[in-house]
Amino acid sequence: MKGYKIASKQIDVSVGESVRIIREFQEMSQNKLAVAAGIPQSTISAIENDRINLGVERAKQLARALRCHPSVLVFPGWRVGHEQAA
Repeated sequence: MKGYKIASKQIDVSVGESVRIIREFQEMSQNKLAVAAGIPQSTISAIENDRINLGVERAKQLARALRCHPSVLVFPGWRVGHEQAA
């Protein structure tokens, strides 16, 4: 099959852990992220603790605020490789 990229799981990280790691890496508090993303701090806490699903719209809002692509949040721990020759 040509034109596809191989994806493989590199590490076990939940969606919530991914949000927390990226937020902390950027030295943002949950409160700062809440203001930047327009999402209540309590919701960010629930996402980071995997109590609620991230969802597409929240993923977009958080990605904008965290300056990353939404797929980084939605598919944590995955690496996209290149097409392998047969």
